[in-house]
Amino acid sequence: MKKSSFVALMLGTVAGVLFALGMCMALIPEWNAMEPGIIFGAVGVLLGLITLLVWRKMEHKVPIRVSGKTVLTILVGIVGALGLGVGMCFSLVWSRMAMGIGIGLAGIVVLLCLIPLTKGIKE
Repeated sequence: MKKSSFVALMLGTVAGVLFALGMCMALIPEWNAMEPGIIFGAVGVLLGLITLLVWRKMEHKVPIRVSGKTVLTILVGIVGALGLGVGMCFSLVWSRMAMGIGIGLAGIVVLLCLIPLTKGIKE
């Protein structure tokens, strides 16, 4: 394993755990820890972005160029993930199984659209 991959693995794991813990703290009412949860989640996101920058620097890659395609890809990913999550909430939390399955499948289709958007379609 390359040093850059190991560093990215460690930093990414810590970032993911902090983000997940922060979301649990903020969204589970029994914990009564909304403000610390938001702080933990924000630190996790920030550490994730730092991980990306550190890994790219260690791999000697060019900085990420923000273009219209990059912004569109991020927006499609966010919409797809939110659709899948809302579908799961409809099914598991609000007991609206048919609507939840429909919304969740729509979210999955939107996420599948990321493949041709990022990789392109070749013959």
